[in-house]
Amino acid sequence: MELREFWTCAILVGAMLLLPPDASAQDASTKCSVALAQDMPTRLPTAPGGREFVERVWKISGAERDLAISAELLAGNLPQFLTKLKPVTLRGKLPNGETVKITLCVAPDYLAIGSNNDFVRVPMGLAAALAVTNRFGFVLPTPKMVDAIYRQAEAHLVPQPMSSGPEMRSTDYFWRHDQFIREQRQALHVPLGALTAGGKKDLVISNRLWRNLERVAIYGWQRKDGLPIQPLSTVHGARYADYSHGVRLVSNVAYVNDVARSIYDILKDPRLAAVLSDEGAIRVTELEVAACRGTADIAAALKAPSRL
Repeated sequence: MELREFWTCAILVGAMLLLPPDASAQDASTKCSVALAQDMPTRLPTAPGGREFVERVWKISGAERDLAISAELLAGNLPQFLTKLKPVTLRGKLPNGETVKITLCVAPDYLAIGSNNDFVRVPMGLAAALAVTNRFGFVLPTPKMVDAIYRQAEAHLVPQPMSSGPEMRSTDYFWRHDQFIREQRQALHVPLGALTAGGKKDLVISNRLWRNLERVAIYGWQRKDGLPIQPLSTVHGARYADYSHGVRLVSNVAYVNDVARSIYDILKDPRLAAVLSDEGAIRVTELEVAACRGTADIAAALKAPSRL
């Protein structure tokens, strides 16, 4: 696959605004079904496991590693448990006083490469994250969604920061941090597929990105009291990714009072958006496409020195 073809922003448009077949007729009894993960390709038995993949990318980082990560994920090399989506419900009041309930369908953990028995959670720069989430039929969460996921998680992990420095972006760092998460899950007897939060910061969608489309928005890593270590930040450039970052999949189909709606439409609606976003309405489709263009294509990124 050609690099330019892979990274064209056209992959962000496609069927973004379309609901899956029959989604408009779905109700509470079928929300978060496997149909919402139908665009996630099936993993091949010959695909490398997490440890093997890490060995392949041990000496690379940045755009080159993003390309390798994205290629594996888009080929379906991710653990099957991530396709078993979990419901997360937020409630609010409309301007007319009417109570509204919006149910999201989210992946139980952060994006990872490998099988159920051998996987590693992978950080990505913004362009890579958008390419993968949109191809799969998902979006990045807002900070308010991240908080709701944490509150409703079945398992709450304690953040485990590592020492800061340039090595934070290395493969060695994200591999070692993933082992810390694995050990903590085992100590807490967290079953595979349980909705889990607290292990990573989230890449998020925010209106702040309109101010600088070459930035990435990060939020989360909640402590036991639910307060995040990382407040919403757009300090880092869009190509930045370190061991503490994770990509949470949120289906582009959500349920408003048990009726399926496009999450893009919900986030554009000033009345409904406030339930999912503290920033009000977000033109998420346009923002994602603009952010993708702002990072340039991978061919240019590989040749140009990073400004981060």
